[in-house]
Amino acid sequence: MNFLDDALFPENQEKLVITAAPYGPEWEPNDFVEDIPITMDEQVQKAVDCYNAGATVLHLHVRELDGKGSKRLSKFNEMLARLREAVPDMILQVGGSISFSPEGEGDEAKWLSDDTRHLLAELDPTPDQVTIAINTQQMNLLELMTAEDIRGTSFERPEIAEAYTEMIVPAGPRWVKEHLRRLQANGIQPQFQLAGTHQFETVERLIRQGHYTGPLVLTWVAIGGGSDGPSPYNMMEFIRRVPDGAVLTLESLMRSVLPVSTMAIAMGLHVRCGIEDTLWGPDNKKQSTVEQIEQMVRIAGELGRPVASGKEAREIYRIGETYAGADETLAKNGFAPNRKPGQVGFTHHA
Repeated sequence: MNFLDDALFPENQEKLVITAAPYGPEWEPNDFVEDIPITMDEQVQKAVDCYNAGATVLHLHVRELDGKGSKRLSKFNEMLARLREAVPDMILQVGGSISFSPEGEGDEAKWLSDDTRHLLAELDPTPDQVTIAINTQQMNLLELMTAEDIRGTSFERPEIAEAYTEMIVPAGPRWVKEHLRRLQANGIQPQFQLAGTHQFETVERLIRQGHYTGPLVLTWVAIGGGSDGPSPYNMMEFIRRVPDGAVLTLESLMRSVLPVSTMAIAMGLHVRCGIEDTLWGPDNKKQSTVEQIEQMVRIAGELGRPVASGKEAREIYRIGETYAGADETLAKNGFAPNRKPGQVGFTHHA
């Protein structure tokens, strides 16, 4: 991304899109009983509260009545139908893991099978987005967590800590290409969750080869444990590599969420917050998802940057937009074009 002399002036930045992640599939209900919704009514009301606070993208997981993360796609269909009524302007983004929480004591924390995750492309009603991982990787949620982060939560239990320390995200080349094909065939925009520049490069290659032909909507996932850590050096290198036509959200973990998000707001990028990412405010006290959203809105206000409405967020994300092939996709997203036969030197758009 290019930062011209006036790029930090709020009048030259897109309005801020705030993604709320209020369902926290890694946490047990007692980890934050005041803020983790259990019943379907509570989960829908949480979405309404997030929207009213200023979030226009909802990162969606579902719980069963026993408080465990739901792995039933019928429950996702039920919730999506309710949300279309309750928050019609919100971008509904289904978490591509479905639920990675362990089934029972001593079980692994794991993403579901390739075939099961493909079925997210057949949800009814159709979500606006499904998040997609690129390249199989470690997802050790505890690597960056401190003793204070997990104090009083289920992560203090050794078997839970072990389950989330050893979690793997399966996302091999065959699965990624097929998943992109199915999502695009059903009009669902993939939201690329990227752990570093190496995964970004894979996405660029997929575009150059014609496997993805739509807007490039990315999240930099700086949670360590297989992903980049929240170092500003990592962050700026990732931002530097992303083309100007992309939409970029910065995501981090625990008490890194607020400083990373503040930098994102100042630079004209977008943010994600909520209890899936952190339970804690800067004072080491628990902070609800709505309180985190309100904090992002206040920071944006101090910097003079308006927050996007639901309609404006859809325009920024280019929901529903598709392109004719690799060449148009590269151009629309700000990449250099593919090399033509016999062409030498650096490629560029005139």
